[in-house]
Amino acid sequence: MRAQPGFFSCSWRGTRFAAALALGATAAAGFARDWPQWRGPARDGISSETGLLAAWPEAGPTLIWQAEGFGKGMASVALSGGKLYTLGLLKGKTHLICASAADGKVAWTAEIGPGNPNCTPTIADGRVYSLGREGDFVCSDAETGRELWRRGFAADFGGQMMSGWGYSESPLVDGDRVICTPGAAAAMIVALDARTGEPVWKSPAPADWGGTRGKDGAGYASIVVSQAGGVKQYVQLTGRGIVSVAADDGRVLWTYNRVANGTANIPTPIVKGDHVFCSSGYGTGAALLKILPEAGGLRAEEVYFLDAKELQNHHGGMILVGDHVYCGHGHNNGFPMCVEMLSGKRLWKEQRGAGTGSAAVAYADGRLYFRYESGEMALVEADPAEYRLVSQFTLASVKGKSWPHPVIADGRLYIRDQDTLLCYDIRR
Repeated sequence: MRAQPGFFSCSWRGTRFAAALALGATAAAGFARDWPQWRGPARDGISSETGLLAAWPEAGPTLIWQAEGFGKGMASVALSGGKLYTLGLLKGKTHLICASAADGKVAWTAEIGPGNPNCTPTIADGRVYSLGREGDFVCSDAETGRELWRRGFAADFGGQMMSGWGYSESPLVDGDRVICTPGAAAAMIVALDARTGEPVWKSPAPADWGGTRGKDGAGYASIVVSQAGGVKQYVQLTGRGIVSVAADDGRVLWTYNRVANGTANIPTPIVKGDHVFCSSGYGTGAALLKILPEAGGLRAEEVYFLDAKELQNHHGGMILVGDHVYCGHGHNNGFPMCVEMLSGKRLWKEQRGAGTGSAAVAYADGRLYFRYESGEMALVEADPAEYRLVSQFTLASVKGKSWPHPVIADGRLYIRDQDTLLCYDIRR
């Protein structure tokens, strides 16, 4: 499974870009149009590119190349400096795979560990950080694939997953630290030295989650950075719900349990200002939280909760554009949905959309890119007034469930489909 979010006004675009740069000493070094980690430079599924096709030909945009040799798995791709990186199951082991972004030709592979991979690598400062399904966490040289250091989530931290689909987060590199989620009682979230892998701090699982929903261990989401309440913090959806820990020392700041389910908590939260928007499938729902100062610390106040009939994002992720959240709604469904974030009001009439099953979503140049589990791609106007499907086509390769998130970089749309990688030209 995949773990499977700009914002309130045009003036906030500058804020989001600044945030991306802060992460980007982290991960955005390199070409201006790199996509160096899961869901892009700011981990929100948003591409800053313009000049893209306003509509696609009936058969779809031009397929520049189709390449094989990437193995099994649900990882998406990361791009930096003209190279792309992904994880795939080759010869019975997860491998980090480096290929040319120009033609998809594989340059090298490096073994990570056992299991069918779910995670997208993160590229920063000439290094690639990869997480295998069984918790093998490896830092490699981005040029050669040479292993620089390795940690084991179970062996080194006592880590565990909430359920059996394996580790699925994509690591966050923040300055000289890499932040990840072993899911252990004594190390729910850890910060490691990005160069050596040595622990900087370990954040224990909260003693009180504020409820009993969910299961102990890591979930299937990825960490995002928030400045809510004036405190830099890391926000993550785990097996017991949302937890926020302080960036400086890992102390627990606040928790929220109501959004958790006992099977798989997947969607990465959306953060904006003092708000956090979160959702989960399996009949759970969605919520908006406001983070407020309290007695020298922080607390999470529930602004509203939407039940599963109103909004649940199973997996595929959520995108925040302007005041509105766009996503696929429904358990194991990608019904296109738009919700006004501050009020929770649903603005689009519920409908099937261009494909079936869950939908992985990205955004660029005023439009949403829906990739459906069934292998259809859809181009949808990001307009809260109404749902408008612009174009659709069937991907050139559909070898199973089309879950890996689409990537938009340098005028191209990259799609991972198990052993196959597709690259489409989406420039005008």
